[in-house]
Amino acid sequence: MGQVGGLSRTARSASAGERPIAQPGSPGGRPVSVALRIACDRDGFARARAFTRDTLRGWSLDHRSDDALLVITELASNAVTHAMPSAAAGGTEVGLGLALDPGHLTLSVCDSDDNPPVYPPPDGADLDEHGRGLCIVDALSEEWGWTPRPPAGKTVWARLSTVSPHLT
Repeated sequence: MGQVGGLSRTARSASAGERPIAQPGSPGGRPVSVALRIACDRDGFARARAFTRDTLRGWSLDHRSDDALLVITELASNAVTHAMPSAAAGGTEVGLGLALDPGHLTLSVCDSDDNPPVYPPPDGADLDEHGRGLCIVDALSEEWGWTPRPPAGKTVWARLSTVSPHLT
């Protein structure tokens, strides 16, 4: 695959990483995208997981909840760990987005840092305590990447198939 922002996966388009907003959606009135801002603390992570789980249940995607929860948690914790310390004072929130299109679920996290996410080098340190988050995202998603958010910040996103893993 090609490289996106120095990462190992290819972006479908620059708009795939844009922060989704709530909008009327598919037949039956189901929204096709939703967004949430969370505080960078334990309560914020709990809200992120509940939001993701409840949204997927509403979209009849319970079978993707485990993978989606891991991915959104890893993306959010990376934003808090790496991006937020360099953010301006008061920038203690990150934005989460979930977008549904035919066949795919896109999970995204927006933060105020311009630096791209860093995929850990293959140095054989498999037992390191930190640095495995993007490896988890890479393993669970079909593709992932990042896009800049002018004037400052970025969105890191991952796409998961909506097909049950038991059917593939």
